[in-house]
Amino acid sequence: MKFATATNNSAHPQAGFTLAEVLAALMFMAIVIPVAVQALHIASLSGEFAIREAEAARLGADVLNESIVTTNWSSALNGTVIQNGHQFRYTLNSQPWSQDSTMELLTVEVMFSTGARQCSVHLNTLVVSPSALVTSTMTGTTQ
Repeated sequence: MKFATATNNSAHPQAGFTLAEVLAALMFMAIVIPVAVQALHIASLSGEFAIREAEAARLGADVLNESIVTTNWSSALNGTVIQNGHQFRYTLNSQPWSQDSTMELLTVEVMFSTGARQCSVHLNTLVVSPSALVTSTMTGTTQ
């Protein structure tokens, strides 16, 4: 039996990467990884903002509803509420509506912060003026 030793591997070249290919791959990864991490960071901040904005909108709706029920909007109301560990500041204002003198425009602004940014949500609604309610009640009961 005779065994032949192959000194020339031209029939079966060795598989592998050249140094240039490895360096090109490393350069590509050095560009892609920071971009991907920044994209994930922006997505995280966007999600946090959306959650806080929804909480602020719910708080603003609650403030408007409570003010409508109690008819307590003749003067500007301010307050601070902490929900889920986040601080929200609100301001409720009323002004006569230009289209109808018996109506008032209630506006609540809820301010909150996300990171270093200060943000706010504005909610508006129309209500019948308390003075118009008293006048219509008084004229309706007169016989």
